[in-house]
Amino acid sequence: MAYADTLPKQRGFGETTRPDAWWLQPLAVFLGFSAFVIYSTWAAFQGLGDMKTGIPSYWYGGNGANYLSPFYSPEFWGVSPHAIGKLPSWWPSWAPFSPAFLILWIPAGFRFTCYYYRGAYYKAFWADPINCAVGEPRKSYLGEKYFPLIIQNVHRYMFYLAALFIVLLSYDAWLGMWFTDATGKQHFGVGIGTIIMTLNAVFLAMYTFGCHSLRHLIGGFLDSKSKAPNCAKAYKCVTCLNTNHMKWAWVSLFWVGFTDVYIRLCATHHLTDVVLFKF
Repeated sequence: MAYADTLPKQRGFGETTRPDAWWLQPLAVFLGFSAFVIYSTWAAFQGLGDMKTGIPSYWYGGNGANYLSPFYSPEFWGVSPHAIGKLPSWWPSWAPFSPAFLILWIPAGFRFTCYYYRGAYYKAFWADPINCAVGEPRKSYLGEKYFPLIIQNVHRYMFYLAALFIVLLSYDAWLGMWFTDATGKQHFGVGIGTIIMTLNAVFLAMYTFGCHSLRHLIGGFLDSKSKAPNCAKAYKCVTCLNTNHMKWAWVSLFWVGFTDVYIRLCATHHLTDVVLFKF
């Protein structure tokens, strides 16, 4: 009790003695994350596109290509060649529909509960705290024990679904390497869209398999890794990716959005995909 009077007064919101531009990082995160959320929401609501033509804006088939936007994969109900089924008759005619509605909650849930992204958007959106040694608007800390933040604890389960998406997107990239000619014969080739889709799967894999949850799952739970050499090797591999988790988080976020933009522009005839070679 004798030392209570020597404790520094809690800073007010935004107060700091830092001389650097501490606000740049949270501002960049706020703008970047907001831009992606707004665009992906808009893209998801585009749904089946112009049904007068019967060609959706999330799939491109020009020059015999077969490019599917990652926002719409897997396409459970839709009109592209990737579609598993058509829109069911029981779907209300007044309700908007998009194949993206059925699957986007999985990658979105994985990212929103990601350990890195939590720290990033807690600072950028909730100012909790806005940055190190900078005053925050709250006087107490509730943690993630209460709704809605307790939902963050499902991250380890979202990982399993996110890992499945890497397989699906890799398969989409493989399909993007086959071009159909006028006779219906398929030719192996590579177009600009093929490269973009392949890199998308690679970048998302680098982000997903560097996940803290996977790191714990394959070796982080061990008290002595020397007793499980295979787990130790796997743990070291994931740790290499985890070290750059922030970089892969942002690279993959940008690239998955860019992939959708490219395919959408090609599908709406604003761009023409270039086939580099096929045989």
